[in-house]
Amino acid sequence: MNISYRWLQSLAPGLRGTPQELAERLALLGAPVDEITDLGADIGDVVIARVEDVRQHPNADRLRVCTVNAGGAETLQVVCGAPNVEAGGLYPFAPIGATLPGGLEIKKAKLRGEVSEGMLCSARELGLGRDHGGLMTLHGDFAPGANFRQVLGLDDHLLVVDVTPNRGELLSHVGVAREVAPGGVDGVALPSFGGKAASYSVTPGRKHCDALGMNVEIEDEDACMRYMGAIVRGVKVGPSPEWLASRLRAVGLRPINNVVDATNYVLHELGQPIHAFDLAKLRGSRISVRAARDGETLTTLDGVDRPLAATHLVIADGEGPVALAGVMGGANSEVDEGTTELFIEVALFASARVRRSGRPLGLSTDASYRFERGVDPEVQPAALQRVIDLIVATAGGQAQGAVDLVPHPFERRAVGLRPERVRQVLGVELSAEEMRGLLEPIGFEVNPRATPMRVLVPGFRPDVTGEIDLIEELARRRGYDTFAEELVPHRPSAVPEHPIVAVEARLRALFVRWGFMEARTIPFAPESGGTVPLLTPLSAEEGFLRSNMVPGLLRRVRHNFAHAVRDVRLFEIGSVFHAPVGGGAGEERRIAAAFTGGSRPAHWSGPAPEWDLWDLKGLLEELAAEYPEGRVESEDGKLVLRAADGVIGEARVATADEVDAPAWAGEVLVLEARLPSIAISRRAVRHRELPVHPGSERDLALLVPTAIAAGEVDSTIRGSAGDLLQSVAPFDLYEGKGIPEGTRSIAFRLRYRAPERTLTDAEVDESVTRVLTALEERHGVRRR
Repeated sequence: MNISYRWLQSLAPGLRGTPQELAERLALLGAPVDEITDLGADIGDVVIARVEDVRQHPNADRLRVCTVNAGGAETLQVVCGAPNVEAGGLYPFAPIGATLPGGLEIKKAKLRGEVSEGMLCSARELGLGRDHGGLMTLHGDFAPGANFRQVLGLDDHLLVVDVTPNRGELLSHVGVAREVAPGGVDGVALPSFGGKAASYSVTPGRKHCDALGMNVEIEDEDACMRYMGAIVRGVKVGPSPEWLASRLRAVGLRPINNVVDATNYVLHELGQPIHAFDLAKLRGSRISVRAARDGETLTTLDGVDRPLAATHLVIADGEGPVALAGVMGGANSEVDEGTTELFIEVALFASARVRRSGRPLGLSTDASYRFERGVDPEVQPAALQRVIDLIVATAGGQAQGAVDLVPHPFERRAVGLRPERVRQVLGVELSAEEMRGLLEPIGFEVNPRATPMRVLVPGFRPDVTGEIDLIEELARRRGYDTFAEELVPHRPSAVPEHPIVAVEARLRALFVRWGFMEARTIPFAPESGGTVPLLTPLSAEEGFLRSNMVPGLLRRVRHNFAHAVRDVRLFEIGSVFHAPVGGGAGEERRIAAAFTGGSRPAHWSGPAPEWDLWDLKGLLEELAAEYPEGRVESEDGKLVLRAADGVIGEARVATADEVDAPAWAGEVLVLEARLPSIAISRRAVRHRELPVHPGSERDLALLVPTAIAAGEVDSTIRGSAGDLLQSVAPFDLYEGKGIPEGTRSIAFRLRYRAPERTLTDAEVDESVTRVLTALEERHGVRRR
């Protein structure tokens, strides 16, 4: 959205600060500014000049020699090739020494034998538009020599605001002004055009109204929620005054005439698209909003003949379409220099219908762009009054009356807001008055006494549909930079997470621990890789939903190989789809992985070992722990993952034709398994403080019969030592000379510790005695 800084200031008189400071404020409010352009930076040397005389160049048919008054003591001679230069006309003039946009420096020159002392300029040469067909003609009372930039209000800055699709109200200067004006809505005022506001009567109706000699009807009430039309007679179409033309040039528009410029002005001021018809060209004294009929065509204002279908919404007179509703008018009702009577349309069209009308024809206009993102359903009366006032002020005439058809009256949405929910989501306590003070300046009506607080949403904010949207508004208006930087634990929803969410989080942690990176591949596949066809595929090669995930990961492996990256470790958690069952396609969540190359980063100490089948088995065994009765088995040359409900996944070495990899790339190991349908309950992780008192160790060399396993000895030690035993572990094995036949010597280290005190030797010795007694009685194990 192009925003003129001077225009914004005229709507919000209390606005202070530089354009750069305004850009910073908008960014903090969620509407970053992509670019700031000083519109008059390159035309500061240009002045206004009057052409006193024009004569034909003696040596060139297409050139003229002009006598120019640029405010100096003497007139200047300028050679000009523009076809529209006339004696008495006012034009921008670049004197000798001036520099124009693009770095062009004006010098005294001789053109076909005639001296030229400067340059009369077009809008394109000044960087103020694309019109290069002639000089930029100025309309008004200007003194020769006046600074062009200052007199025409071009000492302005253009701000290109990045507007998200859900914030359609920011596609207007008033919408942006509400955000940044001191006092918000109360700080915004529409400047007067001079004179009194036009007075006219409005005839209401639901779907039909026969007034002002016009039969106005809405046939498709789902596509048009409001239609206002007014008649203005006695206008004189001509050039716009310079203040209006400058406003439009400042936002990148080319002035056309005072009527069309008035509709564009209100479009950019209020965000309401408006269209003006030549009343004399409307046939049958009828206007209807309806779907196009088979065989109808419309030549739009761009001169293109467009065939229409039933999906197109049109404005029709008594004989056929005269406009593509919400998109572009028709050439058969265009306002031109001969127009004296107008029918002005201010309507509210459904976003979806405007989209279906314009996009198949390849049309996108300022009007359709706004309708597709949502126009304020409450602004139409103000927009009609505004455009009539501007037309009367610039083109004369008088409003004869208007009709207002409303098949679906708009009612503001009421949303409840709970302070405790605000505290839960934002992590801060906001009082009812503070919340009211944040919301009311941007148009919301707040009743803080209701329980919960009752908030009425203005029509220009259709994106606010629930409590969480209001909370976002509170955070945005309070300032994201005002919240604490530290993260605090909280849940943004009162609905508990599905247990599988925790499982997915643990699986991600598992694969990241192994050094994998998570991939996000598109779920589309060729016919060989899917059974569910797409209705509108993005490409002929991927017209199905995938039925497994490994092929997509292998394509990413192949992409890495093509870029000389052979150490690849990728995993993905996503959905696969099965053939329709009972009227709908089946969907299943799975996890898949593909990896190859070195199992650790390269190091000077030696080459890294390659991933192999044992690594694959180890990874699969860790994965199996997430499944009820999960285990890994070997079957038909591959590893399978079994659980209580059968085989739920497999792992294997991918074949060369699957990857299309060079021989040096090595094996690619892959696995794919469906996610657990039931999450395994995990015990809470417990911890205790590290002991601060020293421990005591005893080493026991034991003669253990060969038939007795070391694990049995370990269990007996643990069971008889008592609570003071902290750990036990074997540290030596000896067999041979000096050891009785049929036995072996195993040395165990026992570590004792009490958390609250230092142990005595007597306590430790007593425990060791119990251990030796139990070992001899149960296993015949004696101390060596």
